[in-house]
Amino acid sequence: MTAAVSPRWGVIGTANIARAAFLPALRAAGGIPAAVAGRDLARAEQYAREHGIDRAVAGYQNLIDDPAIDAVYIALPNSLHAEWAIRALEAGKPVLCEKPLCGVLADTERVLEVARRTGTLLWEAFVFPFNEQMDRIRSLVSGGAIGELREIQSDFRFLVSRPGNIRLSAELEGGALRDVGCYPVRLAQEFFGEHATAWAACERGGAGIDIETWGTLGYADGRRLLLSCGLRRAYDTFSRLLGTTGQIHISNPFHPGPDDQVTLYPARGEETHWPAAAAEPSFTAAVRHIDAVIAETEQPRLLAVETSLVTARALHDLAACWDA
Repeated sequence: MTAAVSPRWGVIGTANIARAAFLPALRAAGGIPAAVAGRDLARAEQYAREHGIDRAVAGYQNLIDDPAIDAVYIALPNSLHAEWAIRALEAGKPVLCEKPLCGVLADTERVLEVARRTGTLLWEAFVFPFNEQMDRIRSLVSGGAIGELREIQSDFRFLVSRPGNIRLSAELEGGALRDVGCYPVRLAQEFFGEHATAWAACERGGAGIDIETWGTLGYADGRRLLLSCGLRRAYDTFSRLLGTTGQIHISNPFHPGPDDQVTLYPARGEETHWPAAAAEPSFTAAVRHIDAVIAETEQPRLLAVETSLVTARALHDLAACWDA
């Protein structure tokens, strides 16, 4: 790659997340949607036509092996992340893998070992840490706007109504905690680091998954995350950061839209509101950064080898509480 060439991306899988979130951001960031791979070539060709991808490829390995592809985005069920991330990393292709990086801790450890050994770049698709909104929130917290941050309360819920949805399958490593509970966990990690204690409960549903989970992670010096997540009620991503002298409310910390906002409530004085985000798809800042790293114009940050194991351990410890 040279700095003058836009990266050519290959999409592994024909999932809705690629259509709705990744591809619009890729175009906004200036990357090229060069190919999409599917197990069924006819379906992949239809997906490519409908979503403006240059061509379709039969089989995930064929896309990974294609010298005309510079980076891959993995949009497969959680149970397939480890295999195809490892294959791409071994082939030397930078990877953006949908979250969670893997559905189970042991697979996360395997993938990260390969990333370290090969030196191939790997990101987990938590895109909110790259966004302008998170820069503002970090600045407010580090600047003492709410005193000492002591607690984060964070929800992520939406309605899954189709019985065949992959999120409802234990075999495909779905469930509320993995699919949306990982976001509050990753948000708390931004400010508190690695957890020391975990407690959670769940309600079972679907095909053997947690349809709802609620719980807490404890961190050093008594700080905590209170989280709630689920797949059977209306969309909700509200979060609060509670400090010793104020609060920050975030209507959507993870994928903010034009109507979302960040609000500071100081213990004394007037509340202050900020618009949540730049007028671009939520994946854009992350994809723009990855493109710049591939083009060797930026140094990589927020790599999976730096962030993903802490998240995976927290998800593992929360899930272990269900049957304890």
